[in-house]
Amino acid sequence: MKILFLPAYFYPENASSPYLSLTRNQAFADIGIDMLVYTPTPTRNIPDEVYREYKNKRIEVLYDGRMTIRRFRMFREGKNPIMRALRYTLCCIRQMAYGFWVKDADVMLISSTPPIQGAMAAIIKKVRRIPFVYNLQDIFPDSLVGTGLARKNSLLWKIGRRIENFTYRNADRIIVISQDFKRNIIAKGVPEEKIEVIYNWVDEQAIVPVPREENPLFDEFGLDRNQFYVVYAGNLGSAQNIDIILDAADRTRDVLDLQFLIFGAEEQAAPYRERASRLQLPNLKILPIQPYARVSFVYSLANAALVICKKGFGDIAMPSKTWNIMSAGTAVLACFDSGTDMQRIIETNCLGRFTEAENVEAFVEAVLALHGDPQECARMGKQGRQYILDNLTREIGTFKYVETMKSVYNASRKKE
Repeated sequence: MKILFLPAYFYPENASSPYLSLTRNQAFADIGIDMLVYTPTPTRNIPDEVYREYKNKRIEVLYDGRMTIRRFRMFREGKNPIMRALRYTLCCIRQMAYGFWVKDADVMLISSTPPIQGAMAAIIKKVRRIPFVYNLQDIFPDSLVGTGLARKNSLLWKIGRRIENFTYRNADRIIVISQDFKRNIIAKGVPEEKIEVIYNWVDEQAIVPVPREENPLFDEFGLDRNQFYVVYAGNLGSAQNIDIILDAADRTRDVLDLQFLIFGAEEQAAPYRERASRLQLPNLKILPIQPYARVSFVYSLANAALVICKKGFGDIAMPSKTWNIMSAGTAVLACFDSGTDMQRIIETNCLGRFTEAENVEAFVEAVLALHGDPQECARMGKQGRQYILDNLTREIGTFKYVETMKSVYNASRKKE
């Protein structure tokens, strides 16, 4: 079997966590599956020296010869949305032409970023009869509505829904990352038997609990190891509702041993730093975002770590940081839509506390409850680590991908 990938972004680009794709591809190679990648030269989130290194590379071979990467030149991605859309379109045209031409691909594995990739694969399938598996990590256009970039029933939303329906209708299998995603697309008419739920896994050997006395971040940032810490790390965009952390810090400023830490990019952190300064919060620090290699240190700082967002994201988001927090042996404090996988997993397995999105009073109450029983909080963290080992390891997740791809391939062979 040979899998064809037509990604808009590919390593060393960091469009999302590279760990998932790298370990998944290694699993394919380990059982003798060949892979062919056709992708533009990397430009996104990479330093200039890496761009120069790859600028003239056209063919690479990885995984002991199991993966061949063919790259084509494309102008660098910028922040202008019109130019970015143009780049997506031109890349899709190139990749679709390659899909029409390539002779020995048995099945395609297509990601959902950008959303036109799925429609492109559907057209290739109609012309070449190559089946495809759609890896749905982001539900479009719902995500645009959730972030305020489009309104429901607007022209952009209607176009997005047509693209979405066309992709779902033609995909042979759709991999989703949560039960919430599954319910979302079933409601849009996708047959349940076409959907495979595969949660994003975590590198349980790299993200581990670190004892406080061995954690260098306490000394680097001048943190008292005897304090109770509530930590948020990651994107500080509007969808994350970072203001609720500042609200909670304001309401608990008199709890002397309770501290809130926010790790984020400096540019995104600026408005929250300004608000924290106005509020004169003695119990909140905004610190620089840390590289992936230090995730264990970041979440091991915490007695409880945060997964938060605004209302309306529950069925279109499953933050992977949840698994990182649990893998580090830290209790999860979620402020998320109710009735979701997030609530079910946390409450059923006693992995932390769950509160309704944007409910400041309940959020503060949960913070104080965890603070008031640090032993129970630590026990929840240990249970989270065990949940990862039992359910969300690399071996478990990659095995499900392998079985899904083999199933689609075998079904296509029977039709011939």
